[in-house]
Amino acid sequence: MVAPRGTMREGFAVLGVAIRREPWIFTVSTLGSILFGALTVADAWVLGWSTEHAIIPAFEHGEIDASILWAVLGLFVGVAILRAVGIVARRLGAGIMQYRMQAHSRQAVTRQYLKLPMEWHQRHPTGQLLSNANSDVEAAWFPIAPLPMAVGTIAMMVIAIAQMLVADLVLALVGLLVFPVVIVANIAYQRASSPLMTRAQQLRAEVSEIAHESFDGAMVVKTLGREGEETERFATKVRDLRDVLIRAGRIRAMFDPTISALPNIGVLVVLGVGVSRVLSGATEPGSVVTVAYLLTIVAFPIRSLGWLLGEFPRSVVGYGRVDSVLQATGEMPYGATPLPDVRTGAHLEVDSVAYSYDAEQSLLSDVTFDVEPGRTVALVGPTASGKSTLTNILTRLVDPQNGAVRVDGIDLRELPAGELAGAVSIVPQTAFLFDDTVRGNVTLGADVPDEDVWAALRMAQADGFVAALPDGIDTQLGERGTSLSGGQRQRISLARALVRKPRLMILDDATSAVDPEVEARILRALRDGGRDTTLVVVAYRKATIGLADEVVHLDRGRVVDRGTHTELLDRSPDYARLVNAYENEAETAGTGGEA
Repeated sequence: MVAPRGTMREGFAVLGVAIRREPWIFTVSTLGSILFGALTVADAWVLGWSTEHAIIPAFEHGEIDASILWAVLGLFVGVAILRAVGIVARRLGAGIMQYRMQAHSRQAVTRQYLKLPMEWHQRHPTGQLLSNANSDVEAAWFPIAPLPMAVGTIAMMVIAIAQMLVADLVLALVGLLVFPVVIVANIAYQRASSPLMTRAQQLRAEVSEIAHESFDGAMVVKTLGREGEETERFATKVRDLRDVLIRAGRIRAMFDPTISALPNIGVLVVLGVGVSRVLSGATEPGSVVTVAYLLTIVAFPIRSLGWLLGEFPRSVVGYGRVDSVLQATGEMPYGATPLPDVRTGAHLEVDSVAYSYDAEQSLLSDVTFDVEPGRTVALVGPTASGKSTLTNILTRLVDPQNGAVRVDGIDLRELPAGELAGAVSIVPQTAFLFDDTVRGNVTLGADVPDEDVWAALRMAQADGFVAALPDGIDTQLGERGTSLSGGQRQRISLARALVRKPRLMILDDATSAVDPEVEARILRALRDGGRDTTLVVVAYRKATIGLADEVVHLDRGRVVDRGTHTELLDRSPDYARLVNAYENEAETAGTGGEA
């Protein structure tokens, strides 16, 4: 649990970050707030002056001078206009400052997400990352809204207290007795609400995680009839969040009225003591009115400070969660050595590569092989042999812990940022399509002529079904390409890689959902397309493996054999058993993919 003093100190530190980043906007909004506060205090002086010079003489003489009335009216109107100017400056500045800080934090979090390696993302659920960039950012900077008002009203409070002391020292001291009670109330509120706000922010992230998982796995949920269980899983967390927020709301519901009531109680006490002092001749009625009114003015700064301090627990928690992302380590370093400017296939070297998630789970160990330019190598191995991890390393989604991967003799870690993406493309087994047109999904916003788009679609054997779509390459595919079959999505994904004309292409079982005959045509088109592209194919089917110039047999994270498909069938019983098992399983299941 965060101590109240710690929460208050950290809350002001968070606000200090915003003030240092947006000093001019803060200054303008604060000056507007000070203007508002000063003119609000001026109302008390105008009221007291009006009481002494207009109201009391009217009661005593039964009439009032017209010039006095115009003076009173002019004073009240002038004060009201200037106070309105202060309100506009205060609120506009606070809003701009708050939204600018939220935008800055979201951009910083997004940039950090892009810098951090995949292994960091794999340790953090997507729902939590969404929560960091959304609700945590909003929570962190929510106190900015009452900040200028609170700062301005502090000035108002200082002026009001000074004027109270001048008007009547005894009544001022009586009225100011409410301040120690307000401080105690704030400390009690911080102590009670801090742990609840911490828990609420965590639950918001968990609710977001479950919602994301449910939407992402909608097909699994629906086909297995898990709607009820999934709904209950979501409802449980939502109820937990509801209960925590209700408890926090109950505490806030007691805190806000208490803060509002304390100054009013002080006013009643001042009026009671003031009447006694007027009757005894110790003070004037105008002084009592002035002090009582000033105490009601002081109530506003007290409430505004209460609103500010009341947001600190949530703000501190939100800022801490955002800052944990911004301070995360693991950013991938880049070099400055570019790849050679050639159009031929890339030369790939995998040199003693090792990778593990922890000391007890080694996924790759001393993996070594090379692929000559323009040749095709098939990676074959049983489940959990390290094939997908190796493809992540080849595309530098993660770096090996030992060894190196080189393209044209250059270590991937020595390449500038973005250099590898210009020469290497990967097509994953699970094809992801955006809610965009066919063209948009193939080009991803790049300036690519339509003839190149169609050429990539033809090479991916996708031109036929795309041409048959209602609007051709301008057809909107829907979220995740749900209007297409699995094989069609894979071929669009393949065309996306091909349109970039990569020198090295990695296919991670990227044609598993298409018919073997179509797959053979795709692979032949890749080999015979005149591009001399180097291919690394994670393969399971004999037809796919047979098209490779060489096979690298992986098992338990190691290269156990290399050679042509025929050679490995002849000399490696484990390899023969593996590929025959894949083939037999496919035949037994009656799978043939989709055309």
